[in-house]
Amino acid sequence: MATDLEIARAVALRPIGEIAAAAGIDAEHLEPFGRFKAKVGASIDATLPLYTGKLVLVSGISPTPAGEGKTTTSIGLADALNAGGTRTIVCLREPSLGPCFGMKGGATGGGRAQVAPMVDINLHFTGDFHAITSANNLLGALLDNHLYWGNALDIDPRRIMWRRCLDVNDRALRQVVTSLGDSSNGAAREQKWDITVASEVMAVFCLARDLPDLEARLGRMIVAHRRDGRAVTADDLQATGSLAVLLRDALRPNLVQTLEGTPALVHGGPFANIAHGCNSVIATRLALSLADVVVTEAGFGADLGGEKFCDIKCVSAGLAPDASVVVATLRALKMHGGVSKAALGAEDVAAVRRGVVNLIRHVDNMRGFGLPVVVALNAFTGDTDREFAAVAEALAPMGVEVVACRHWAEGAAGAADLARAVQRALAVGARFRPLYEPGMKLADKIRTVAQKIYRAADVFFEKAALKKLSAYQEAGFGALPVCMAKTQYSFSADPTLLGAPSGFTLPVRDVRLCAGAGFVVVLCGDTMTMPGLPRVPAANSIGLDVAGQVRGLF
Repeated sequence: MATDLEIARAVALRPIGEIAAAAGIDAEHLEPFGRFKAKVGASIDATLPLYTGKLVLVSGISPTPAGEGKTTTSIGLADALNAGGTRTIVCLREPSLGPCFGMKGGATGGGRAQVAPMVDINLHFTGDFHAITSANNLLGALLDNHLYWGNALDIDPRRIMWRRCLDVNDRALRQVVTSLGDSSNGAAREQKWDITVASEVMAVFCLARDLPDLEARLGRMIVAHRRDGRAVTADDLQATGSLAVLLRDALRPNLVQTLEGTPALVHGGPFANIAHGCNSVIATRLALSLADVVVTEAGFGADLGGEKFCDIKCVSAGLAPDASVVVATLRALKMHGGVSKAALGAEDVAAVRRGVVNLIRHVDNMRGFGLPVVVALNAFTGDTDREFAAVAEALAPMGVEVVACRHWAEGAAGAADLARAVQRALAVGARFRPLYEPGMKLADKIRTVAQKIYRAADVFFEKAALKKLSAYQEAGFGALPVCMAKTQYSFSADPTLLGAPSGFTLPVRDVRLCAGAGFVVVLCGDTMTMPGLPRVPAANSIGLDVAGQVRGLF
């Protein structure tokens, strides 16, 4: 069987100018990066109607090692809608080098449902992540430089919040000591690093509506506190202009294509387990101005990326989704039903019925936002009609369509039924509503997500977390949404609790204020914002063949 990379290389891509023309983007607004990718200039905004398209969110069940395929399904659905005559653009996140060289591999879809050029997108692409990393670390350097040259702002070195970042999984950087050596290196202090996709600069980048909004958000980012307790921002360090300069070109959305020629905007890339998990607002709004239907995905399960898409991205950007697709596989449902990965090839209807509770809860959560929902069952060899019938039977009382999808093997044709089901859902219409009101206290917002989305009985706050939440409320940040950071593998904070656990207590060990991004990160359980590499990282299998082409990447 051909690999995803071999399938991608066998397709003759269309010149990016043709893809732009198909999307309604004139050449004057295009900045090509070679033949098959380009940036779209901000000047296009003045030429387009505002956000007239329908917005479809693709999310999924709690992920398992068996695989689900949200990105692949998003691409397959967009291809099928286009093939059926509906002008469609797919909006995706850029892959992080962390997973590419860590556990997951690339993130450009799979089989016949891929965005391309997949090697470029999975690696350096157009340099956006490098710009974000550089801007983040420039701010750290300016902060340390301010301390070295006299500390005119009277910053308390014990209350420095800013973290440097790197787009690589590196557990050794979670907690380090810097500035060792003589006094010319500055004062030694402890620092913690994040992966780039968890940085506040990434969140600001993805939530900004335009360049002025980007600058305003960057300026509001809090880096430290003075000895008298007052916050110190990027504006206070006179850093905002330099950060904006580094990010200006990166802020333009990236245009690429699927293997079937559907326009794709791939831009921004926060993780959904430790950040808000959605592509950039700028790309989504551009797509809504160009297409009849925009398909976008939110990372991991609907309890993470889906909830944050609704409560953070849509609220911040003034967007209202029109429908949701929840992706699952029979193999993953069997894992949630207690079957080991090694035994997934055998038919097990009872395990599907046990595991479908995870899918039902995700569907119920998305319906709670007022969205019509379609379930996409990504087909695998070995799936049986009886197993599929068990899922359809379980969802029937909810009035939710369950569609078998074969876009990995068949491209658009394999997702034609899904496209028709989504069109029916769009015809029903949505009554979108966020989960909570801005006026709720931060602790109550956290408890609301825990109880309504995760089905926790209650939340346990560490004393330090409660103290910070109280301080954020008093400082005027109480209206911000909360960005939950927890394991993606379970509704709880325990990754071993599969299926649909309930009645547990959600532990909140810490919270972080992201004043520029406009949310409060809530760290639950053992979640880390700088992942480590697995015992056998994907990097060990990636390299170049004798022709100098990349091998082993997805």
